[in-house]
Amino acid sequence: MSRYICFDVETPNYKNERMSAIGICAVEDGMIAEEFYSLVNPEQGFDLFNIRLTGITPEQAAKAPTFGELWGKIAPLMKSGLPVAHNAQFDMSVVSKCLHAYGLPYGEITRYACTCRIGKRLLPGLPNHRLDTICRELGFGLNHHNAGSDARACAEILRYYISKGANIEDYARFYSLSEIRTLRSAPK
Repeated sequence: MSRYICFDVETPNYKNERMSAIGICAVEDGMIAEEFYSLVNPEQGFDLFNIRLTGITPEQAAKAPTFGELWGKIAPLMKSGLPVAHNAQFDMSVVSKCLHAYGLPYGEITRYACTCRIGKRLLPGLPNHRLDTICRELGFGLNHHNAGSDARACAEILRYYISKGANIEDYARFYSLSEIRTLRSAPK
């Protein structure tokens, strides 16, 4: 695999079943090939905690497309390589729940990779493996909890791992989108 689709989502409330923003950054042959960012109208209420965390207000999101409207535009990009996220279980879950809520197809099971999980193996000496910690350690810029910036940071971290010889395929796992659960596969 030489194309990876790094992505990040932000959510409007504690339910974590809809998104208020999505950022996507494609890495192809070790280079940033494409980037996308959009606010998303979650068609749900916002919690004050999430507004403070992401800076996204209900008024801003109300002007944005819904996930159902946006999916036709981003589906080809999301399906064009191995999905990768930092703390991917969370992001995969939100996407899965959005697909389910809007009755949109994706596929029964998809493979994905997690830069947090990879970092635990490749950077074991860090105090934690949060996105901001790894970015600080590696000197990457980050506007944390901005989905575009987080997706770009995930891509930069992935590129760093690749440059150090990591075979990302060794870290791929399987996610069942229809059942909203993870099927684990051992690294090769």
